[in-house]
Amino acid sequence: MMKILAHTLAILMLLMSTSALAATVIPLKGQTSQTIQQDTSACQSQANAQHPVQSTVPSGGRVKGAATAAVAGATAAEVRGRQHENVYDQIDDDTRQDYRQNHARSAAAAGVVVGGARQRQARRENLSESEQSITANNSVYSSCLQQRGYDVLP
Repeated sequence: MMKILAHTLAILMLLMSTSALAATVIPLKGQTSQTIQQDTSACQSQANAQHPVQSTVPSGGRVKGAATAAVAGATAAEVRGRQHENVYDQIDDDTRQDYRQNHARSAAAAGVVVGGARQRQARRENLSESEQSITANNSVYSSCLQQRGYDVLP
């Protein structure tokens, strides 16, 4: 009775401390709680080494898009103005600057949209890669524990 209680307590502690996703580990060979902890830690290390689970979320896409497009818009406005040098040189500096800024603002607004779309696409790809990595990590973790004499239930 005491041995069953010790194993149940060890399993509960294991479930709270392991990073495997909702796995129930059942010792099949009478492993002690210390052995269970050592085995689960070793298997989790092995799984993380083979298939690291990283959760990075791309951010800043809108800002990057706006900044890039604003520079491009201002440059394009300057180039367009230089194409008509005889008129562009006669316009005062404040008006030329307003012209460049207006084009930079318009381009920045478009850049926000493009940057946001790219960021959303990157997040979708990242989510798919994370799910695959988690699945592979859990598979290695489960296989390792099964080889050490445990039953692993999802």
